[in-house]
Amino acid sequence: MLLLGFLLGLAVGIGFWVWQQVQLKLYLGQLLKPLTPRSAKLILLQPQLSRNLALVKQQQQNLQQRLQTYENLLQFAPFGYLQVDEENQLLWCNEQAKEILYLQRWQPGQVRLLLELVRSYELDQIIEQTRDLQRLQVREWVFHPAFESAAAVIESKSLVLRATSLPLAKGQVGVFLENLQPLLDMTQARDRALSDLAHELRTPLTSIRLVVETLQDRIEAPLDRWINRLLQEVDRLICLVQSWLDLTQLETNPSIQLNRQSLEVRSLIASVWETLEPLAQRQQVQLTYSGPDHLWIYADKSRIYQVFLNLLDNSIKFSPPSTTILVEAKAIEGNNKQDSAIEINIIDSGVGFCEVDLPYVFERFYRGDKARSHSSVLDNSSATTTVGSGLGLAIVRQIILAHGGSIQAMNHPKTGGAWLKIEFPEVVANS
Repeated sequence: MLLLGFLLGLAVGIGFWVWQQVQLKLYLGQLLKPLTPRSAKLILLQPQLSRNLALVKQQQQNLQQRLQTYENLLQFAPFGYLQVDEENQLLWCNEQAKEILYLQRWQPGQVRLLLELVRSYELDQIIEQTRDLQRLQVREWVFHPAFESAAAVIESKSLVLRATSLPLAKGQVGVFLENLQPLLDMTQARDRALSDLAHELRTPLTSIRLVVETLQDRIEAPLDRWINRLLQEVDRLICLVQSWLDLTQLETNPSIQLNRQSLEVRSLIASVWETLEPLAQRQQVQLTYSGPDHLWIYADKSRIYQVFLNLLDNSIKFSPPSTTILVEAKAIEGNNKQDSAIEINIIDSGVGFCEVDLPYVFERFYRGDKARSHSSVLDNSSATTTVGSGLGLAIVRQIILAHGGSIQAMNHPKTGGAWLKIEFPEVVANS
């Protein structure tokens, strides 16, 4: 009986164990069921995925390092840089921008409108234009810093700034800032020094000329030719000094010296040509005027006379013999009377301007192609070479700008010679 009970318990235990094994196999079968051949492939690809993730992580670190490098370069760059978001909130600026725009109170991480930090309508406008047009914009203006205390405003100095703005992603705009004030101060200091020097040179040059005139009456041929040459050089120096003083005066105060009146263009050109006629005859150069008989400009007669005297004199000097200088004048009608203008073209048949010199021909002391810098002028005694001072066209431009006009230098497509186009904005009828 005891043995039967033992065997029955053993059978029940073995059956329970078998049942547990079956249940365990079923559970494991369900658990391993998702691991199909597709899942097995994923398990096999796991090392490759790990390598790709490591590569992406390394690339991300490299990009962060490059971004940090660029930020460091901008931070210590010799020009200012700032960046705003789509709402014109300042996101970042470097040390130069802080110094130029007085942004020391702004700290990274602050969310503030740029206009609250910098009271500059011009800067705000160029940012808006860049965002609207989605292209690069460049602008120069005088920046007046704003401070809370009156003492700081008095001590602060206005700056001439140049901004170059670029459209960025998500409506952001980046702005590069250049402080042009040091260069402007240096240029003004140079001009003042040269102007002072010119004033100081006038008196001794006049004295030298008086001495040369005295010697001219006492020295006989053939030595008198040296005195004549010396007199010519002294006159050239006096003319150079006076031209520099005139240019400086026009640049510092361009409009106060103008005594405007109604001038008829054709009569003005004729009077200038009459003065230059001896030189024109010697060069065998003629003048042809084309345009209406009654075109009027409102200008200072002596100043405009100086303009055409200089331009026609250059045209004569640089024209080949037996050629013609053409002066064309015409009225340009605008949408209203304020847009009306007079256009005057002076065209010769000389060598023209060198293409690389065209942007600079109106700069002071600029010397371009020697073909348009020298000309041979023959007199009765000897051949001398007249060298331009490099101030004539600069003075011409300043006089025309003072009248509200413009001048442009080109080469004429037909004659190949120099082509000077002048525009005066106002047309005044003869009353």
